[in-house]
Amino acid sequence: MNPFDYTVAHSVDAAVSALGGSGRPSKILAGGTTLVDLMRLNVEQPAAVVDITRIPGLNHIDTEGREALVFGALARMSDVADDPVVRRDYPVLSESLWRAASQQLRNMASLGGNLLQRTRCAYFRDRQYPCNKREPGTGCSALEGLNRGHAVLGVSDQCIAVYPGDLAIALVALNASIDVQSTAGARTLRVADLHREPGQTPNLETALRPDELILRIRVPKSRLGKASTYLKIRDRESYAFAVASAAVALDMDGDVIRDVRIAVGGLATRPWRAHAAEQSLVGKTFTEAAAAQAGRLSLQGAATRPQNAFRVELGANTVAEALKIARERA
Repeated sequence: MNPFDYTVAHSVDAAVSALGGSGRPSKILAGGTTLVDLMRLNVEQPAAVVDITRIPGLNHIDTEGREALVFGALARMSDVADDPVVRRDYPVLSESLWRAASQQLRNMASLGGNLLQRTRCAYFRDRQYPCNKREPGTGCSALEGLNRGHAVLGVSDQCIAVYPGDLAIALVALNASIDVQSTAGARTLRVADLHREPGQTPNLETALRPDELILRIRVPKSRLGKASTYLKIRDRESYAFAVASAAVALDMDGDVIRDVRIAVGGLATRPWRAHAAEQSLVGKTFTEAAAAQAGRLSLQGAATRPQNAFRVELGANTVAEALKIARERA
């Protein structure tokens, strides 16, 4: 690990000032479950680390408001996953958090940090291999290497690294947004607009500016919450990253689908909203055939490699199965 400056911020203004004031690469320390790991591998090499864990109010959880659930960026994964309102009325959120990590990590990791976790691509994490995400212009080792676990949606000729998170998939399905602040002021953006596809600049992963800090997450309250689920398919049932996952929420009128949200994880370079699949279901009677068709539409446009081609059918089946679970909950 390389030497770095360490600053403890006691306010949001102090944190964003520290991030933008030195002109040197800086990183935020919250739970530390991703940043410290990557710093030890010399993948992340910040000149300065800004500790935000002592900023009051950023760990707040509010599920009582009329319009939205509000989670502070420092709220712990385990606290939100076990919140009684979240578990009862928004199981897709609770399940995405419970299935995301070990108990130890859930007790440490923050929601804001969870949204910003970086890919688990082995080539990105091992500096002996070229990686455009780590060092632009050096090449993508995964294109012709071991790519079984890599993305089939949102890929480019520069990068096929999959987005590893679970919570963001559920948040995208529920049209959640985040409040952020920088030295230039505050703004709100949708979680769906937070992450970028790699294109020709895979090193630019989010829409955040270098001095922007996530303050809170807002999830609009909706009838869709109760009939929802997060289905995660893994190589092993214990703590592991998704081979395919789906966040699904339904609003039913008898057997007719009044509204539906579908987002796909484990298969794309960013959290992936399946709009065409949703449109195929709205106003239709729920059937297994309709769910299967929506699953296939969720993976339309997939670009595969020889080792990961199996994940298209797996992803389609995961979406279809998640729809059935949500239907049972409706």
